Amino acid sequence: MDAVDRVQEAFVAVPRARFLPRGARSRAAHDGPILIGHGQTNSQPRTVADMLRLLDVQPGDRVLDVGAGSGWTTALLAHLTGPDGEVVGVELEPALARWGAANLAAARMPWAEIHEARDGVLGDPDRSPWDRILVSAEARTLPQPLVDQLGDPARLVVPVAGTMTLVVRDHGALTTTRHGRYRFVPLRATPGA
Repeated sequence: MDAVDRVQEAFVAVPRARFLPRGARSRAAHDGPILIGHGQTNSQPRTVADMLRLLDVQPGDRVLDVGAGSGWTTALLAHLTGPDGEVVGVELEPALARWGAANLAAARMPWAEIHEARDGVLGDPDRSPWDRILVSAEARTLPQPLVDQLGDPARLVVPVAGTMTLVVRDHGALTTTRHGRYRFVPLRATPGA
């Protein structure tokens, strides 16, 4: 099955509505971002699908989800890795980290978890290297701390200054490509920054 079919399958298996505030669940089919509180959004489904296709997650991969929010992308990633993989979501906003973790627990994917990001630390360097890193917030420049957490081979998908950016590490070489314009909330390593 190719990546497009696997992403579509993940969307069917992990319904967005389960990861939205109760009052917004009726809008789950809306192809746009939906506010989830604390200035954050549940990303537009078409954008999430584009990012997942670029990330090209494989069964058994170790994946880091930066800006896990409601837990939806973490659960989609967990579906793509399957139980032989490992998915770790990090979220800077404590209340969202707790809510996202609860949403993920309800999805019954024990190989995936969400925890609160450490203040001032981007990603989860202590558990690197990662096969895949997905970032659901916009960086001003390519975040070197996340590039440093990539394994080899590995892929990082991150919006940088409004452009979706794919970084591929293969045999020590880094290749960076750009894939269209997107809007995201800002990437931060410190609350309120």
